[in-house]
Amino acid sequence: MSVEFFGVGGPGQIGSLKKLPKTQGDKKTEGAGEDKVQFSSVLQDVNRAKAATSSGDAERTARVKELQAQIKEGSYQPDLQKVSASLLQFLVENR
Repeated sequence: MSVEFFGVGGPGQIGSLKKLPKTQGDKKTEGAGEDKVQFSSVLQDVNRAKAATSSGDAERTARVKELQAQIKEGSYQPDLQKVSASLLQFLVENR
């Protein structure tokens, strides 16, 4: 199929469609009822990392709720040394 715009022809059909003939050997083979799926090692690593972060997310959520409760009660006491060191590092690196 070719398309023309304002008298200028476009590229012709790229590639071709080929129909494969149906084979007569569509008989079930032994063990055909057992499907097996094997994932690449990269995908398995991704799934392991995702599981690890989901458990880390649960711990983080619990810690955030604990800190929110402390702030609400007025009993939250941040470590001022850590806060000041982090603030100075941020100011020095972002100049």
